[in-house]
Amino acid sequence: MNVAHPSLVKATATELPEDLASLNPKLAGNAAAAEPAATPAPSNRAYPVPAAIPTQQGPEGIRFDFNDGCRVLLPEGTHPWRVRLSDMDTGNILFETELESGRINSSKRYFVRVRLEIWANGDSVLSHDYSAREREVLVQLPVGTLGDPLGWFPYAVKFKERHGCRLTCLMGEKLIPLFRESYPDIQFAAPGDEQVDRYYATYSIGLFFDDKEFVHQPCDFRYVGLHRTAGYILGVDPTEAAPRVHLLDDSRPIADRYVCIAVQSTTQSKYWNNPQGWREVVRFLNGHGYRVICIDLKPVHGHELIWNHIPHGVEDQTGERPLSERARWLKHAEFFIGLSSGLSWLAWAVGTPVVMISGFTHPTNEFDTPYRVVNYHACNSCWNDVRHRFDHKDFMYCPRHKDTPRQFECTRLITADQVKATIRRIPAFDSVAKTIEGSGDN
Repeated sequence: MNVAHPSLVKATATELPEDLASLNPKLAGNAAAAEPAATPAPSNRAYPVPAAIPTQQGPEGIRFDFNDGCRVLLPEGTHPWRVRLSDMDTGNILFETELESGRINSSKRYFVRVRLEIWANGDSVLSHDYSAREREVLVQLPVGTLGDPLGWFPYAVKFKERHGCRLTCLMGEKLIPLFRESYPDIQFAAPGDEQVDRYYATYSIGLFFDDKEFVHQPCDFRYVGLHRTAGYILGVDPTEAAPRVHLLDDSRPIADRYVCIAVQSTTQSKYWNNPQGWREVVRFLNGHGYRVICIDLKPVHGHELIWNHIPHGVEDQTGERPLSERARWLKHAEFFIGLSSGLSWLAWAVGTPVVMISGFTHPTNEFDTPYRVVNYHACNSCWNDVRHRFDHKDFMYCPRHKDTPRQFECTRLITADQVKATIRRIPAFDSVAKTIEGSGDN
């Protein structure tokens, strides 16, 4: 078995905190020296902390689990413990040490099929190969966002199917009604409802911009795509797959043909910054007999001097609505026109054709759609450029051309004609266009 280079894989062995040692006098003692962890435990975690004590009981008072990496807790024994962590798939020894007592935590938090081996006085005490079959596993998705968990949840489903585990998926409470009926064999939990002491393994999905040591992800999400990064974190096939969405009310909201649009986003670089774009496209759609329904959360959104309004000619269905209501409107729409934002992902999830207007992200960042609109003559794809760290607090973020005449050219140079040409390729639109004569704008 090969030993991986220490700069690539690390673990840490630490002295037990007093609060843990006090739970069992045998757990007190000093740990052997080891390399420091790749990154210190963050003080402002985005997800709940795992159980203080590993959840799985081993022989001789040993405890272990795979919540936030491979964790081992070793009581004081008659002889020092020798511990080895190995990757069963690559054949590498990840970490090996001797210690009197204490705890060990592998640095890698993403899925690794670990073999845990422990000896005392040369005798094997524990040999455990990772297996989640029929065990409780928690996959945590972020709260407060829409598109990310919609893209990531199908990979949690793949993990369950591959490993045969009993899966709990933590996500925002508003999302759970979309999935609960479609996935009766998955337990859903909102933040605060999880039971951290029951899980054999826990995996946290996210966008880890500053993970230079690849602690939380095996490869940078900007290379593989926003949704596919979950496949790499969970060690499953990264091929995209839409989730199954269940709607209690699946009725058509209006009888007329209609198109849904969403023009708002969280940062100006995601907007379609062509000042005439939306107005011309809405007029084009109205001219072909479509009602155009705007389903944004807000009719106006912006920051300081920049404010974006929904376009003239649309029907205003903005406001705080249940996601199931948004999904119902999207499911029965002829198609959806939007940005790199959550409602585009929801339209994809319910199977509606999506015209996505985005130059801020590279097309590989989102789900595949034949109706992607991007202008490669302009600066583009800065979101996926690892040389630029996205600043969530800067509404006017444009890392290459901020405060220059080229700011936001990635979408400003996407013309209404380019978008209309893309719409014409949608089969549903084509069938309508053939029935309309003399519109003067076809």
